[in-house]
Amino acid sequence: MALFFALLIAGAGEPIRHVSPTTALWTTPCILVSALLITWAAESAQFFIAQGFALAILAWLQTLPEFAVEAVLAWHRQVPYLLANLTGALRLLTGLGWPAIYFAAAFVHRKNTKQPLLRIQLHTQHSVQVVGLIIPLAYMTFVWWKGTLHLYDAIFLIAIYAAYLTLLHRMPPQDQEGIDDLERIPRAIVLSPRPRRIALIALFFLAGGALIYFTAEPFLGSLMALAALAHIPNFVFIQWVAPFVSEFPEMASTFYWARTVVHAPMALMNMVSSNINQWTLLVAMLPIVYSLSLGAPAGIPLDPQQELELLMTIGQALLGLLFLINMELAWWEASVLFALWVIQFVFSAIAPEGGIHWDITITYYAWAILELFRLLIGKRDAAAFREFAHVWRTYVMR
Repeated sequence: MALFFALLIAGAGEPIRHVSPTTALWTTPCILVSALLITWAAESAQFFIAQGFALAILAWLQTLPEFAVEAVLAWHRQVPYLLANLTGALRLLTGLGWPAIYFAAAFVHRKNTKQPLLRIQLHTQHSVQVVGLIIPLAYMTFVWWKGTLHLYDAIFLIAIYAAYLTLLHRMPPQDQEGIDDLERIPRAIVLSPRPRRIALIALFFLAGGALIYFTAEPFLGSLMALAALAHIPNFVFIQWVAPFVSEFPEMASTFYWARTVVHAPMALMNMVSSNINQWTLLVAMLPIVYSLSLGAPAGIPLDPQQELELLMTIGQALLGLLFLINMELAWWEASVLFALWVIQFVFSAIAPEGGIHWDITITYYAWAILELFRLLIGKRDAAAFREFAHVWRTYVMR
């Protein structure tokens, strides 16, 4: 959907139109509202989607504004900025989103029981999401190594996501949050008579899509104008500000689920599903839209800055994956992910040309190597692989 919105924007290959910094005063609220409308529609629609992959579909629908922003950049061939929004959004999800779920659940748990919540324990079927993150990370490591993103990469990434959805579709129905756990607006939609419910879901999707169509490009233009005003590189501004706006409703919705504690594992898996669909579908969209804009198949070269940003983002995702490999997220693991994200976020703003990116990247990979070593010597339980094998034998091989 976001792809078609972007392709309708005139001026393929032309620079994004210059606008006043004050344009952000109306484009930012519009992007927020569009994301909220799409999130409410998606949360309502999930009760009427096959339950096996409802979370995956919900995660994709919630990130449509993110897709729109990337599609506009690709359509206008803003190659230096293509990975800015992508890597910023992915690091936001893992570095802020995952810890926020733990901290929200821990706060409510302590408030209700007077006891600390030491970890979020995942369920057996969540092993599909955890193990499902491995393949896109491995493929994106290959993309980083060769330094280009081609149409054939898009084909492989889409195939990976299709296989992931197919596997989820084989799962039996599982408990999701009850209707009473929804926020007021999506709950009212779900409880409406069928004709009104269908009309409201369609209306919210259309209204959210229309807002994206009219505001995605001026929103990006306003970010660039604000970056120039603040003397901050466009890459840094697009990397951090755009994801905060487009991902905010999803973060707020997931935070709302996490506060019930019992739904914290589902909230965490919703975030992991968002990671998977952005590592696959969102990345795949870039060479497709870029080639359509050029009118011929073409690859996207990655410059040294984009290669470093991609390498750091893969390192963060790898460490997060290894933290989840024992089917739980412990308090100290959430704290590590959050602390490393905060450091890179702060220094990206105050010293964008500094060496902190390399320092944090090395930290991610060094810690990942340590966790891999602990896994190999049996100090960390590889429960995700064991439970995934059980799920595979039970629901796929039968």
